[in-house]
Amino acid sequence: MFSKEDIKTLQQLNLEDGLQFISSKFSEGIVFSTSLGQEDQVITDAVFRNNLPIKVFTLDTGRLFYEHYDLLSKNNSRYQKKTEVYFPESSDVEKYMVEKGVNAFYHSVENRKECCFIRKVKPLNRALENAKVWITGLRAEQSENRENLPVLEWDEERNLYKYNPLITWTYQDVLNYLEHHKVQELSLHKKGFISVGCQPCTRVIEEDENPRAGRWWWETSQKECGLHSN
Repeated sequence: MFSKEDIKTLQQLNLEDGLQFISSKFSEGIVFSTSLGQEDQVITDAVFRNNLPIKVFTLDTGRLFYEHYDLLSKNNSRYQKKTEVYFPESSDVEKYMVEKGVNAFYHSVENRKECCFIRKVKPLNRALENAKVWITGLRAEQSENRENLPVLEWDEERNLYKYNPLITWTYQDVLNYLEHHKVQELSLHKKGFISVGCQPCTRVIEEDENPRAGRWWWETSQKECGLHSN
């Protein structure tokens, strides 16, 4: 359990010290979910470079860019540590595609959210089984939905703590860290993709657009897939 004093401490610690503090509280059950985006590469570097007892995993939706796999391979080589990969249930994907179509997510928000649930949320739930702390790369300035997120919160639905160590970071803070530590990135970022999800659901953003504008660009929604909407 975290006390009020623990939370105050976490609010004052930098990324690496915060991760160390979390690790000192739990000998096991700390997990980090990476989408291989810039924020997540920052945390991956901090975890692996400091040999912290934190399990790093990613979700392979089956619709990712080639660049995701390339970066995952480079991470494994650089840090000599494995990122665990979770896949959707093949029967769920098959049923969705047979009944609704290969790209049914373009037809309605409901279809899109169902696809996200099958390809992301269900695998995430498996990955979080028995976890005590779930570390994320969320930042407040990414979207309105994330502006008021605390650094540490209790996820009632999943019965675990959710730690958001980058919640107060700016995008420039992220870029500074990546440059300082020479962290590898998705090559897509240099092509105008900032927030990168599945290939058919992500586009290049225009200048001055919100980073999440390139996600599910054809719909008007809160731009969330269900991983962080509870």
